[in-house]
Amino acid sequence: MSFRILHCISSVNPKKGGPIEGIKQLSAINKRHGHTVEVVTLDNPDDPWVKDFPLPCHAMGPTYVGAYAYSPRLVPWLKANAHRYDAVIVNGIWQYHVHGVWRALHRSSTPYFVFTHGMLDPWFKRTYPLKHLKKWLFWPWAEYRALRDATAVMFTCEDERRLARQSFWLYRCDEFVVSYGTSAPPERMDIQRQAFLDQFPALADKRCLLFLGRVHEKKGPDLLFKAFANVKARRPDLVGNVQIVMAGPAEDAYGQSIQKLACKLGLQDQTTWTGMISGDVKWGAFRCADAFILPSHQENFGIAVAESMACGVPVLISNQVNIWREIQQAEGGLVDTDTVEGTERLIEQWLQTPEPVWSQMRQNAKTCFQQRFLIERTAESFIEAMEVFGMRRNKPPQAA
Repeated sequence: MSFRILHCISSVNPKKGGPIEGIKQLSAINKRHGHTVEVVTLDNPDDPWVKDFPLPCHAMGPTYVGAYAYSPRLVPWLKANAHRYDAVIVNGIWQYHVHGVWRALHRSSTPYFVFTHGMLDPWFKRTYPLKHLKKWLFWPWAEYRALRDATAVMFTCEDERRLARQSFWLYRCDEFVVSYGTSAPPERMDIQRQAFLDQFPALADKRCLLFLGRVHEKKGPDLLFKAFANVKARRPDLVGNVQIVMAGPAEDAYGQSIQKLACKLGLQDQTTWTGMISGDVKWGAFRCADAFILPSHQENFGIAVAESMACGVPVLISNQVNIWREIQQAEGGLVDTDTVEGTERLIEQWLQTPEPVWSQMRQNAKTCFQQRFLIERTAESFIEAMEVFGMRRNKPPQAA
């Protein structure tokens, strides 16, 4: 059975992170299996990322209220076009697109699914209590209703599903856990490695500790630098040939504060800031890495974690990355707490692991990816969700 699928997301700007890349990879698999995939977004039609997007992309054009993007065209467009699709998948919450889908479709025969992408994790509630209070003003009238009336709300793992229940006491939805993953890298290792080294030749003879992703508070880059500085002060012999590679956007205020922190800790000469990288250069960063690190405070999945393992690079992660149990069980990386002390232990254990053991962990990481996190399994799981819940497409909206 083939499906006509519409993904709805606030923006397809690649700087927004993993969900955009996930849509592209998932859709490529779906199309190969005969499904039709399009995207609707609040972006401006003239945005370069809209023009370059590999799928039909219906850009509604935003009107901004502060950082909040609103488009008066979204609801009318959805009402006029919903009949053309068998399912609508909403990616992310806390932006107008999710409320717009609810307004347009909660009484429609076209089912919609919501993929929260970790945005209901209680870490945000604990870390930003004032923002959480502000969200409570919108929750009963917007997100709560959108999740309640969705055909299903999708989660990437059991941990994410369990944690989502802890953010708001007013919570009701049909939950479905899908396997999540990413594509295997193109098999041109030497070309990718060289593409990266052509841009950063000084890294050719270094042991690279790679951080790849947005330089954001929740991902713990401050823990990385503080922990590395502590290890360096205690065991300078261990870190002499190690280079921290920070690959990702770092132009905003927080990113600049982390760059200043690296300098304050005396790590400016042992840190390479690449900015955002993609294609062969991005895969080359993984190919050149000895280890990947993500001491995150909250991560519902972590696309870059899976990509690292796909390249056979063991990962150093916190136990707040929701797939840590699978990685620990497979011995494809090291896991500790999301603290300076926990990150120190990760770095020191990596540096003191004998090469034969680390080589086996490389193979374990790749095997773990192939068995658990390959995008083909994700595509199958998405279609399963649509088939399982398809019978509910005429489900009447529930009373508040």
